[in-house]
Amino acid sequence: MEQPQDETLAQAVLLGPAEIRDLAARLGVRPTKSWGQNFVIDANTVRKIVRQAGVGPQDVVVEVGPGLGSLTLALLHTVDRVTAIEIDPALAAQLPQTVAEMAPQHAERLTVLQQDALRVTELPDPQPTALVANLPYNVAVPVVLHLLESLPTLEKVLVMVQLEVAERLAAGPGGRVYGVPSVKASWYAEVSPAGRIGRNVFWPAPNVDSGLVRMVRRDPPVTTADRREVFAVIDAAFAQRRKTLRAALAGWAGSPVLAEEALRRAGVDPQARGERLTIEQFAAIAEARRDSGASSVHA
Repeated sequence: MEQPQDETLAQAVLLGPAEIRDLAARLGVRPTKSWGQNFVIDANTVRKIVRQAGVGPQDVVVEVGPGLGSLTLALLHTVDRVTAIEIDPALAAQLPQTVAEMAPQHAERLTVLQQDALRVTELPDPQPTALVANLPYNVAVPVVLHLLESLPTLEKVLVMVQLEVAERLAAGPGGRVYGVPSVKASWYAEVSPAGRIGRNVFWPAPNVDSGLVRMVRRDPPVTTADRREVFAVIDAAFAQRRKTLRAALAGWAGSPVLAEEALRRAGVDPQARGERLTIEQFAAIAEARRDSGASSVHA
């Protein structure tokens, strides 16, 4: 009789502070800022991430930036397969060995790709159903958006990012931190905050807190405009977020007059600002401009 998932995860042998530092020393690895490396050293935090992700035996998980394998080990005890994408060649080479030593019964569930996640456009089968990761802070938003676009089988996402980034991703229209990441993420998914993580669970400890963000895939807005056209409107609107949309979209549309025409056709007040608009309204603006026969997309 199989153990319940929570019990299996609770009993799993995971990496702690001593094992993490020992592994790093053996490899001669020093966490680098350029790759945004902060290794999770707290097993309870790793268990929390897996539980919050809502993944189980039916899931194939893609993990970005597995590092020394803290989260990877917990995932392997929980899901069908893990495809780990690691840019650091030393860490990518070590990860299968760590799993073979600490969870040999699950070693065949792991695939490691030594690649830059921002350049990944496809993964080996079976295709992933979930993205679960402690993402490098410096590329968190681009990585999430890129993988949601490139991997259409992803149904859910649970990522740990800098708290400020988590708040931006999950923000709704009208909020102080609502901006480009918020709107673009909402093209792909329902986004919500999923908890806060302190600094002392990492080595080295970052100088900021972290947050968990949950995303559940949904269909994009119904529109004749394509994603690049909609994203071009979003970029233009927030490039000068203090300006009215009539002014902010002038360059995108060709002139303030053309911007106002597109806005009115889309049913959007030209005096409004981008921070008030939903993804559906941005899509309507792109569609209105496209239908006018004068789309000026360069994205």
